[in-house]
Amino acid sequence: MSGRIEKFRVSEDVGERLDVWIAERLADVSRSAVSRLIESGCVLVNGGLEKPSFKVRQGDEIKVVIPEASPSDIVPEDLDIEIIYEDEDVVVVNKPRGMTTHPAPGSPSGTLANALLAKVHSLSGVGGVERPGIVHRLDKDTSGLIAVAKNDLAHRSLQQQLQKRTAGRVYLALVWGETKFEKAIVDAPIGRHPSDRKKMAVVTQDGRGRQAVTDLSVKERFKGFTLLEASLRTGRTHQIRVHCSYIGHPVVGDPVYGGNRRLPAACGEKQRLEFERLCSALGGQALHAYKLSFDHPVSGERLSFECDVPKEMQALIDWLRENKTW
Repeated sequence: MSGRIEKFRVSEDVGERLDVWIAERLADVSRSAVSRLIESGCVLVNGGLEKPSFKVRQGDEIKVVIPEASPSDIVPEDLDIEIIYEDEDVVVVNKPRGMTTHPAPGSPSGTLANALLAKVHSLSGVGGVERPGIVHRLDKDTSGLIAVAKNDLAHRSLQQQLQKRTAGRVYLALVWGETKFEKAIVDAPIGRHPSDRKKMAVVTQDGRGRQAVTDLSVKERFKGFTLLEASLRTGRTHQIRVHCSYIGHPVVGDPVYGGNRRLPAACGEKQRLEFERLCSALGGQALHAYKLSFDHPVSGERLSFECDVPKEMQALIDWLRENKTW
């Protein structure tokens, strides 16, 4: 069987499901795709076949064969995306809020992948036919910088940097409440919500959560709100949103993790209506990936990029600067 080969030895997260364990270590392959690989015989544990539900054990040798990608059947679409940087190996894109990173159930088109196929001459095939060039992703309603690989060498290099946390990703998050800290480290495991499978949550029981660490620092303070800079040490689903909610400061506009609050009655009706109008214009959470850095896959040069927050988020920040009291 030809294709890319990844080999692992289990030394942590013993007892985790095989499909989950592998998916956490392959940034460009989803859990469902890993399950398909296991079912099709592309995954060997100590030289034998196991089911996706198999619980990994200390010292297990795991071999994953990822077949060469077939040509993408995603339709190129001439969508409005901002390309920040491009060379022969990588592209850096400022993904707009409201755009899904790649096709998924319920979002077969209108994605960043569709747009990239229309604007970029070549994209790597490591991510498979559904994720051409996609190395990492952002939530649909989170805007900001994404690195895209134009060839397989670049893809694997960027993937390794993300896994080793040598690539830097920094976000701006406007959160509810005035934090008591200037800097904080949130170290709280994240897993599937115990009663709502569409949500993530801090999970501390039965070892079901996976380690998640976020560095937070205050960029600016407002009346009743704080603008935070958030850096990821790990890359769990919805990590910043979950951690901010966990510490009592949900991201403004986040419909899933408690960010759709109302201003207190003391602020006045006029201010409340204007605030609600600005929040509605956000179209999602006030979270933006504004800094991205990595080593160029070929030259080794450290590349750093930064982009402004979307105009809707900036409008809300400006309003908060002007309304310091109520």
